[in-house]
Amino acid sequence: MPCRLLKVQSAGDPAALEFFRSLAGRHNPGDTVETQTRAIIDDVASRGDEAIIEYTRRFDCSSFEPPLAISQMELERAASTVSPEELDVIAEAAAHIREFHQAEKERSWFMTRPDGTILGQKVEPVDRAGLYVPGGQGGNTPLISSLLMGAVPAQVAGVREIAVFSPPREDGSLNPYLLAAAYLLDITEVYRVGGPWAIAAMACGTASIPSVDVIAGPGNIFVTTAKKLVQGRVGIDMLAGPSEILVLADDSIQADWIAADMLSQAEHDKLASAICVTDCPPLADRVIAALSQKLADLPRAEIASASLRDWGAVILVPNLQVGIDMANAIAPEHMEVLTRSPWNVMPKIRHAGALFLGPHSAEPVGDYYAGPNHVLPTMGSARHASALGVQTFCKKTSIISATAAFTERYASSIALLARLEGLEAHARSVELRAPRA
Repeated sequence: MPCRLLKVQSAGDPAALEFFRSLAGRHNPGDTVETQTRAIIDDVASRGDEAIIEYTRRFDCSSFEPPLAISQMELERAASTVSPEELDVIAEAAAHIREFHQAEKERSWFMTRPDGTILGQKVEPVDRAGLYVPGGQGGNTPLISSLLMGAVPAQVAGVREIAVFSPPREDGSLNPYLLAAAYLLDITEVYRVGGPWAIAAMACGTASIPSVDVIAGPGNIFVTTAKKLVQGRVGIDMLAGPSEILVLADDSIQADWIAADMLSQAEHDKLASAICVTDCPPLADRVIAALSQKLADLPRAEIASASLRDWGAVILVPNLQVGIDMANAIAPEHMEVLTRSPWNVMPKIRHAGALFLGPHSAEPVGDYYAGPNHVLPTMGSARHASALGVQTFCKKTSIISATAAFTERYASSIALLARLEGLEAHARSVELRAPRA
């Protein structure tokens, strides 16, 4: 059996609670990872480019030599090596992503009180963003979509400087598809730097790498831990963990479609979690059979098998409402609703990074091409976090333009609150502007 089969009566029964607890164990870096990562950050902060070159030679390319940055000529050359058809696909995906993120762009706003006081909020992009793009199997499986998902919303936000970081391959180069994608997006600042030392460089700055205001993009446990440690010095998008999918299905959907979608996440990582929740016992059996069949010829069968064995499940529930309760308790990164009436289910799902409604909304459709961002909250953080988006690269400034009438009217109230907090200078500051207070 490729994954466990659980039968639960409610989201609160012992089997369900034990399963929830087991999922939480997928992303515990331990003290060793944090200690090592902190040491790397401190080293880069102290020695800058010298430290980055040493780490790159140790972990990525033993013959690595400066410069760290990719030249404009290299970007142009890479774009020329990619076929027109492939460039068109990358450009079309970017266009879909841009259209979606244009719609989510927030604007500054103002309100006026009757006495003429003006209040509001000014929305501004950060000046500089750093995007981390994982190398992917030694640079042989370039994560083009991760570059698009980070760069496009930053551009929509209006970020003036965007720097891309990705680990070099064994020969010191970056995959031409990544460079071609950057070229298509008119991104000219690309560095052959990966790992936690890339995050340290973005946060601290070095002689050749200016620091950034916001860091975005997925990475391994060391990269994620580095983002955690520099958060506050710079902004970050989120602390993303292993990939997740939960499929809520009734008997209207084919089992092999469900199995295919589960495997689309299980093949990412041995720590990925792929779950099917259904109220149909025969479908549960068919999904398990389909998983076994599809694993047989999957190129990443070893990874997917470990993911399903350790973190996957087919969960049989008495009805769809219990399935919805299970989904909300797990708060998955990706959730597919493969039922007869997915739009009736949608309002009941409170916690999910992204919702895929209906049989033709397979998770890869959203991951690559539909437009919404695929950098999503994981490990239950969808209860409070959102997808990477335009807002990730923006900050908001409150605007207060009070009239004399407003300040005079409320001066005594403001002074009272200030004195309750023991802040006499606050009170006097307001009373100076309202002598009668």
